[in-house]
Amino acid sequence: MNQEIVKKAFVKTLPVLAGYVVLGTGFGILLRNAGYGVLWAFAMSAFIYAGSMQYVGVSLLSGGASVVTTILTTIMVNARHLFYSISMIDRYKDAGKYRPYMIFALTDETYSLLSDGHAPSEGDPNLYRFLVSLFNQCYWVTGSVLGSLLGAVLPFSTAGIEFSMTALFIASFTEQWLTTRDHIPALTGLLSTLLCLLIFGAERFLIPAMLLITLLLTLLRSRQEKLA
Repeated sequence: MNQEIVKKAFVKTLPVLAGYVVLGTGFGILLRNAGYGVLWAFAMSAFIYAGSMQYVGVSLLSGGASVVTTILTTIMVNARHLFYSISMIDRYKDAGKYRPYMIFALTDETYSLLSDGHAPSEGDPNLYRFLVSLFNQCYWVTGSVLGSLLGAVLPFSTAGIEFSMTALFIASFTEQWLTTRDHIPALTGLLSTLLCLLIFGAERFLIPAMLLITLLLTLLRSRQEKLA
């Protein structure tokens, strides 16, 4: 039974495998070019494991940013996790020994795979969610280490490489758009973000956009529950 769950979790994460190895490789190359070796790449991906923040972290490390700046930047970049993770509370509350790691490993892509609530009808659904989370992090760590090793022996131009995270977000959004009939949440996110970008500017729009999206989706909750 556990072998079947492992197989299903692995198959579920194949799209993330393709993205994370490439994106992790980009991060490893960027980190190597900043002067930090393979142990740094492994440690950051194993213990921080926050893709977009790791890309930003390279600039913070190489630029000698202060602790306060690092903390504030981390909050701004990862603030979205506070909002979309709320919807996973019910699914994770009975996860037992798996829960601490599953909370730590809830990235954007892992959330995208698990937010539909689908799990194998037979076996432990918490084990399935744990394995999906674990596989995804293994892909990211592998890509980061690979990128660091490649960056040490091959010359790479890192110009524009940070856009790879944006590309992955777009791919995840497109997949969810194509696999669901109700596009109200997606449109709410897009329009709210655009409005806040116009009002607050590129440097300050993230937190207001998250708050606005949360407010609107809360108001629309009864409608969404009926559709579900």
